[in-house]
Amino acid sequence: MHKVELSIPGVIDQFYPNTAFNTLRLLERAGCEVSYNPQQTTCGVDLYEEGYWEEAKEIGAKYLYDFEGFGYIVSPSLTEVGMVRDGFNDLFTNSTDHNKCRQMQRNIFEISDFLVNVVRKEYFGAEFVSSAVFHPACANWNGYQLQDEALRLLHQVGGLDLLTAEPHGRNCKMGRATKADYVPLSVLWGDDVLRDAMDKKADYIICQDHTCLMHLQAIIEKQCMPIQAIHLVDVLTAGWPNI
Repeated sequence: MHKVELSIPGVIDQFYPNTAFNTLRLLERAGCEVSYNPQQTTCGVDLYEEGYWEEAKEIGAKYLYDFEGFGYIVSPSLTEVGMVRDGFNDLFTNSTDHNKCRQMQRNIFEISDFLVNVVRKEYFGAEFVSSAVFHPACANWNGYQLQDEALRLLHQVGGLDLLTAEPHGRNCKMGRATKADYVPLSVLWGDDVLRDAMDKKADYIICQDHTCLMHLQAIIEKQCMPIQAIHLVDVLTAGWPNI
């Protein structure tokens, strides 16, 4: 049995709590023993991306010690895991927390990576009778290289008509400072991603990261688009009995 510490980003905790609970359920169905520290806070990625590295280091240091770190740490957020695996190098290399950082970097995984490559399980009995496009997060190319793990999991979901995925390199322009400093560009790119999915007659766009999920859903609601954004974890647990 794999022992796992669950890491939930603040945005998911506050805006998508069902996704957090579904992450827990998914890990338990995978046969993991899961623990959660309710005192955990952010990894500091927003401050880091805006250039406030000293402040990000202070918050990141707390994140390092929010977890015991001897087992696996699993998160439904590519942004969070990418920050730890890549961004923490800028903050903690050759610092007093250098060794603690390296240990966490070895142990932390995004959930699709963990399920496919560590647990080595892809079928979880989900049923999601809808058509959907999978939207790979741009965070996937910003420090955490995944392959086709999410698609392998989605292909095991009953009833899901998974339409042609977007080509690599296309994103919703949510990352870095774009969301704050270049709002028209961010909205334009997100709108383009959504309209492509609607052209394919998709009912849903499946997001692997909460930043994409929030950005695309905001555009959908603002423009009353006939499509919904949904997190990967929520699809992988669809059709399960409610607890």
